[in-house]
Amino acid sequence: MAGKKKSVVNLPSFANSKARHKFLIGEKFTAGLELVGTEVKSIRNGKAQISEAFARFSKDQLYLYNAYVDEYPFGNDNNHEPTRPRKLLLNRRELDRLKAAVEASGKTIVPLKLFFKGALIKCEIALGAGKNHRDKRQDLKKRVAQREAEQAIKHSLKR
Repeated sequence: MAGKKKSVVNLPSFANSKARHKFLIGEKFTAGLELVGTEVKSIRNGKAQISEAFARFSKDQLYLYNAYVDEYPFGNDNNHEPTRPRKLLLNRRELDRLKAAVEASGKTIVPLKLFFKGALIKCEIALGAGKNHRDKRQDLKKRVAQREAEQAIKHSLKR
């Protein structure tokens, strides 16, 4: 007799498209999020955005600021505030390492992705150093060169 098949549910994930453009991404961490029930329901509906979000320490705890989670339409008067600070859940060792890197070298903590891992919502964060205008132009040149090389290979295979 065959075992039960798990139903595959398409749960949304949210990526920060601006992060890789504005920052040089370093070490990555996966953190849990402390959320209320209406936030979880709204994220399951695909109503969240982290493109303007950032993480900052407050009283030895790491919080995610400016992450937008739309109000749940079927919530009552106790619905959550859309841009409230949300606590990121990491081990103390990881928090200490992040805090030391931010204080020592002036890096910032950038959220890269918000995703589901089973029934839990996780946030992938990374240490980022801000890019200057010159770095952005070099990245653009690399992308154009890569695209041209791929097109040349594609056209040579067709012949």
